[in-house]
Amino acid sequence: MGARKPKPEEKEKKAEETKKEKVKEKKPEKKKIIEGVRGVVRLAEMNLDGTKKVRNAVIGIKGIGKSLANSIVMVSGIDPNVLLGSLTDEQIQKLEDAIKNPSKYGVPFHMLNRRIDPSTGESRHLISSELSFTTRSDIDFMKKIRSYKGIRHELGLPVRGQRTKSSFRTGMIVGVTKAKLKPGAVAPAAPGAAAPTPTGGAKPGAPVAGKPAAPAPATTTGAKPTTPAPAAPVKTEKKEEKKK
Repeated sequence: MGARKPKPEEKEKKAEETKKEKVKEKKPEKKKIIEGVRGVVRLAEMNLDGTKKVRNAVIGIKGIGKSLANSIVMVSGIDPNVLLGSLTDEQIQKLEDAIKNPSKYGVPFHMLNRRIDPSTGESRHLISSELSFTTRSDIDFMKKIRSYKGIRHELGLPVRGQRTKSSFRTGMIVGVTKAKLKPGAVAPAAPGAAAPTPTGGAKPGAPVAGKPAAPAPATTTGAKPTTPAPAAPVKTEKKEEKKK
């Protein structure tokens, strides 16, 4: 006797049990709670993780990279290895001021992301919502004046000279689609090649593309075959030579 096959109800129960076991295994680990350290710190319109070091936590703000984060922490006089949640309110205010006005604390000019603003002529550093708003307004201005970059933004194409042969091919069919021939149709012949034979039960003697129509066969029903008339002789005039 063979082994008994499991019923569909039993299969569903086993599948549910395995799902529950996987969910239990994938439960996120709870963050470690450290005494005297805040878990979340509000800084520059962002909720930052207080259990991270200051230089690593500041990178979470939009518009600040690794090099700028290190320079801001050093300029503000805070130890970069200290946890962000352990800072006092005064230190956090000073750090936020240094993030919003880095040039005021001696951060180099080349590290700012808005150098010589075309409208005001000032050099400043934009972060979080101010950065996204300014970027959007710059793109809208380029579209309005119909510049090359603005037109490329409108068409959804790369702006900075990237190649488009293999990249940015989204929203289209990749490859070539050939049209299907109908039954009885003849495919177009390539230049210099012999004409293809007709398909789909074409009648013999029918005209084919590239060839003249064949003559119809002679019928022999009650009529004698006609012979072609002989050609008329061509008269040649001989010139008589005059006797001297």
